[in-house]
Amino acid sequence: MVLAGSAACGTVENLSAGQKLDRAFDKLGKEHSLSFELDLDADAKTLRAIGAEAEPGEEIPDEMAELFSGARISVSVQSEKPFDESAEKDFTGMAVTFSGPEGDLLEYRVVGDYTYFRVDVDAFAKMSGTPMPSAGELPESAGAFKKMLNGEWVKVATEELEKTRDEMEGMQAPEGGKPSAEPTLDAKAQKKLMKALREVIAREVDFKTSAGEDDTEHIMATAPFRTLLTELFDEIRPLAKELPPGAEFPTAKDLKEVPNKKVTADFTLKNGALTEVSVDLAKLAENAEVKKLALVLRMGRGEKATAPAGATEVKLDELMEGFFQGASEGTFADESFPETARG
Repeated sequence: MVLAGSAACGTVENLSAGQKLDRAFDKLGKEHSLSFELDLDADAKTLRAIGAEAEPGEEIPDEMAELFSGARISVSVQSEKPFDESAEKDFTGMAVTFSGPEGDLLEYRVVGDYTYFRVDVDAFAKMSGTPMPSAGELPESAGAFKKMLNGEWVKVATEELEKTRDEMEGMQAPEGGKPSAEPTLDAKAQKKLMKALREVIAREVDFKTSAGEDDTEHIMATAPFRTLLTELFDEIRPLAKELPPGAEFPTAKDLKEVPNKKVTADFTLKNGALTEVSVDLAKLAENAEVKKLALVLRMGRGEKATAPAGATEVKLDELMEGFFQGASEGTFADESFPETARG
């Protein structure tokens, strides 16, 4: 939205592109359900080539390269109100899936009063190179953790998850006090920040429009990467104390090491609606072997999240207890240690 609004500060073509993007984002805000799919458009060979330049010991394992070359994250969200009017209480369902080349690795759904999830533990173990115990190796006391190892659905009351979250936030609060509210930008500061960001983008980003296939239209936004990042963070940095905790900004030294090659974001519109955004990252790799490397986000109408059949209800503390017990008995029971360590 910052990108769309900022285009009006530039050339006539920027203005036209900005108006189209603005209308496309406005359409998204009027929807009651949306789906998003994020994936990395690169093959395993490309990812291994990038990893080859890493420090010794930090190279990308072949299994990891294979995973990320075919990985994608899919999200579907529903709300009772249009998204641009929705608060947290208005969302009625959510489904998140993390998939690899051989199928779904992790699924997570919020439906009604419960949060459902299941994990392909074997696939994660293979990917990470860390063995996990099989369900048959664990005692019955491992309970729900055994079901997780079998790839079965389990469910936890969402209220319990929220309570645990609040308790963890309380533990981080000053003794005897309440967790401090997350900082928020006041309306005046928000307006000032948006104006500054739009001016930076209008100054550094070039927009071009072109016709695509099947009644689609492409809006290309191109900018020198390091210059754009540096100027954006220079505008945001003075407001750091007013942003949510945990937001860390790169230092000037960090930014100097970022390539300043031009990067292009391709926005695909169909009948005026935004359907895909692809960011070409190949030039940032600065590696002749890297020919195709892009981050792709696809958008569409979301499907209603449904509760999976046969999910076992568990308590969060029981699940965690089973996890630690299972990991201890299944992973470390047969480990051998040097005599010096036993004492």
